[in-house]
Amino acid sequence: MRILIDNGHGKETPGKCSPDSRLKEYAYTREITDRVVAGLQDQGIDAMRIVPEENDVALSERVRRINAFGKEAILVSIHCNAMGNGVEWMSANGWSVFVGNNASMNSKRLARQLAQAALNRKVKVRHPSPQDIYWTANLYICQKTNCPAVLVENFFQDNKEDVEFLLSEEGKQCVTNILLEGIMNYLKEYQRNM
Repeated sequence: MRILIDNGHGKETPGKCSPDSRLKEYAYTREITDRVVAGLQDQGIDAMRIVPEENDVALSERVRRINAFGKEAILVSIHCNAMGNGVEWMSANGWSVFVGNNASMNSKRLARQLAQAALNRKVKVRHPSPQDIYWTANLYICQKTNCPAVLVENFFQDNKEDVEFLLSEEGKQCVTNILLEGIMNYLKEYQRNM
């Protein structure tokens, strides 16, 4: 099974940075994507980044690239969340994972494994209710792909404390480890259910 990692947004996408411009979502997600892909490959897992470009690749093109691999793949789209317009600091914080409105059971399993990996690290996981540890939303990239797909929002780029954490080596490693653990645990669960 191939693991496809989508690094959210591009260099020119407006508003995708912290109010002080220290964290730029396109650069941050590419760094995390590279760490995750390398970590998976070190474990002998077939993984790749689907957007090597720095410019913003259209969602339709991202989906075309993903669907070229068929159903025997999974997709994790990596982002940083924001509550405001990127101009001022906000109070919302924490980590979350989303599936599309038409999510398959495997998409939901992947979301659960990622959320559990975050909880294992004592990270604040934002979720809609006590029994649901992932969100369901109308997300093009999750709904149009043929394979199981999730979108993760790694903390908030307009929360000062979250930005400090995200930019620290500890934060980068925490985000990387959440993604690695969640993906690898999903693969183990998938193998058990085959």
